[in-house]
Amino acid sequence: MEKIENFLKGTISTKDKMAPSFINFANPKFIEIDGKFYAGLLIVDYYREYSEIIFRNLINSNINVNISIFYEKQDTYKAIKDLTYAIGNTGVDLKFGNANKEDIDLAAFSYNDAKYIRKEMQVNNEDLYNLYTYCLVIADNEKELQRTLAQIDGILQSSGLVTRKANFRQEQTFRACLPIMENSEDLKEVTARNILTQGLTGTYPFISSTLCDENGIFLGSNLYNNSMILVDRFNKNKYKNANMCVFGTSGAGKSFYIKLLILRYRLLGIEQYVIDPEREYNKVAQSLNGTLIKLGPNSDTYINIFDIREESIEDGNGYLSSKLLKLRGFFSLIFGQMDEEKVAILEEKLIKIYANKGITFEDESLYKKPKEGKISILPQFKTGEEMPILEDLYNILDDEKDKFFKLKLYPFIFGSLKFFNHPTNVELNNKLIIADIYDLGEENLKYGMYMFIDIFWDKIKKDRSQNKAIYLDEIWRLIGVTSSEFVASFIYKIFKTIRKFGGSAVAITQDVSDLFSLENGMYGKSILNNCSLKSFFSLEEENILVLQKYANISEKERIEMKSLKRGESLMFIGDDHILAKIESSEYEKNLII
Repeated sequence: MEKIENFLKGTISTKDKMAPSFINFANPKFIEIDGKFYAGLLIVDYYREYSEIIFRNLINSNINVNISIFYEKQDTYKAIKDLTYAIGNTGVDLKFGNANKEDIDLAAFSYNDAKYIRKEMQVNNEDLYNLYTYCLVIADNEKELQRTLAQIDGILQSSGLVTRKANFRQEQTFRACLPIMENSEDLKEVTARNILTQGLTGTYPFISSTLCDENGIFLGSNLYNNSMILVDRFNKNKYKNANMCVFGTSGAGKSFYIKLLILRYRLLGIEQYVIDPEREYNKVAQSLNGTLIKLGPNSDTYINIFDIREESIEDGNGYLSSKLLKLRGFFSLIFGQMDEEKVAILEEKLIKIYANKGITFEDESLYKKPKEGKISILPQFKTGEEMPILEDLYNILDDEKDKFFKLKLYPFIFGSLKFFNHPTNVELNNKLIIADIYDLGEENLKYGMYMFIDIFWDKIKKDRSQNKAIYLDEIWRLIGVTSSEFVASFIYKIFKTIRKFGGSAVAITQDVSDLFSLENGMYGKSILNNCSLKSFFSLEEENILVLQKYANISEKERIEMKSLKRGESLMFIGDDHILAKIESSEYEKNLII
């Protein structure tokens, strides 16, 4: 055994590895350990009554401080006995003492407090505790240490707490703030304060607004306490849906935020589809090997609005019935608000052009018949080449009776928008697809947006087990005052039902007031309410007031939104409201900017 003990003396233990190499106790105002400076604060008094969390302001501050709280339960029988004795003695002093004594008011307070505590313990089965609270400040130098001490002292005093510096007790305070459950008698004599069980709830320390979902992606840091924000918006057990809305002025950082989301969800293999009216996501598509589809006068890629896709069928409807409803939305953008007669005429013509291609309300008509002499194991769905195009509709319209429709359709057949009059010639098999509709021009963006949303919605419905997301930039164009109720209803339907397909719809806009302009804001409010995650970047006062009308924004949050810097956001994530700073690495920036 002697040889073993001699051997062990020459080994290095875990304790040796953890132990500091240098400790300096020479100065009674702080401790120096391995080049770091530590100083303690003792909380020696509190408000008599608290209506909220006592340490909220300190916990939510972004200060490098350790807080140690000890609760020491008192013997109930002895406490009641001592209280009864104190009540009797104080009662006599109050009754027969000199009313002009300086401390007579304090004695009256103590008398009432003692009676209240005894009543709570006897009637409501409350327990009596001694409360001890210590703060340990950590800094790189003595000057920073003193500045931080003064800052914490100010925060505590503003919360009604009385502090005392732990001079000549620095070692005891340091040990009390280590996870070894050591509460020195030297400290207890100074800091002990009585508290009932009910009052313990006011000292609950785990109230910081932090979000750390187990499978979440990193969004940024909490501006209050610098904690990381990791959110898994596809967590169905935690969030009602995975929908998001992102509002902010131009240059506030919302596009950068969306690009970061696309990048990080791309790593998780999530399908993502982006409507890009401002040509902001081309670099993202290139960096992440996504598919970029451009639609415009100079593009050689075409999308046919009349395509019926195999995954497009709606619950309870056949293929053609579902398509006619979507076409009604598209043509309402071209023809404006139509009365019932015009709707009936248009639908009659649409049914006819599909019939000319052999497509009827019977779903079997969408499948190709095998050629003679060939055996087909699985029926093949008709391709884009076998679908009607806009010119087919134009040609069956009567020159006189349908003059209104023909005039409106003319640019789409022979004019500046004739790129809409082609069969689809693009493949859509990538998990990241960016729809670039910048070349359509300001007035025609809504046509391209609706067309791609129709395609992406069909892809989202294809596989319910696969998580996917659709990003609708400048969504106000489709549910604003310039749109139609039918189109707005379709967009709202996506936000309302996408959850059951494992999807997430993301509404992005800088024109908040326009978003709520159609039908007194009914559609904008519906979409806002169907988003479990909301990110509000810096907004103009006008837009903040509109948003405050439809969202649960406090007056304090309204003021904060006005002062947000670029890349900072007020986030509503479930029931949590957090001020966040969006953060990224240099590598990520190079990929998306």
